[in-house]
Amino acid sequence: MKKRWSRRLKALGIALLCAGALAIAPRPARPAVPARPAQTEAGPLAGQVILVDAGHGGTDGGARARDSGALEKELNLRVALLLRDALTQSGAQVIMTRETDTQFSQQKRQDLNARLDLAREGGASMLISVHMNEYRTRRESGPQVFYRQGQEQSRLLAGCVQEALIAELQPAKERAALAGDYFILSLSIPSVLVECGFLSNAAEEKLLLDPDYQARVASAIRDGVIAYVSLSDAL
Repeated sequence: MKKRWSRRLKALGIALLCAGALAIAPRPARPAVPARPAQTEAGPLAGQVILVDAGHGGTDGGARARDSGALEKELNLRVALLLRDALTQSGAQVIMTRETDTQFSQQKRQDLNARLDLAREGGASMLISVHMNEYRTRRESGPQVFYRQGQEQSRLLAGCVQEALIAELQPAKERAALAGDYFILSLSIPSVLVECGFLSNAAEEKLLLDPDYQARVASAIRDGVIAYVSLSDAL
């Protein structure tokens, strides 16, 4: 009980910041629908149905880490699975777009449409897409959250998640949530794309490969979602 209240107080603190936390960033056969885990307990996210999208997969590897050669798709999946567990433990029902190294189609638009179909068919109330960033220079760093321009609830969710990532990870460069034109964010439900960090940055690449750091990223995203729900309920 004490732990739960501590988490709620932390979420409320993030919520007070996230409203103003909105800058600049560099930036086939259909598989069976993954089963949706039942929520494990009542919690701050009870009643929420959240689609967690592990970006890329299959033949689409995404970005490649400069030093280790690790593929973005692999790291996306690791964080997404940790996020699934964190959200479920907080009372949410979670739909995963993938739980293994798969894709719906080698045609990018068809693959993304299939992921959005999962959200529609599952009655998702929120969408979170997990990615890793890269840039042509190695100086850029820091997690950053994107939302679709004009979607106010998505903007608010993005601000909450961005503040939670900053609070938990204490990145050298504190970025702000930013509007971005991503097809995965085209649904009307609150939707965000989380770039967990830069694989092109040597120091951040090492962090993103660390399982403990991956767990902290997932925990921070979960805290941002709780802050968003708390703030939305209060409005």
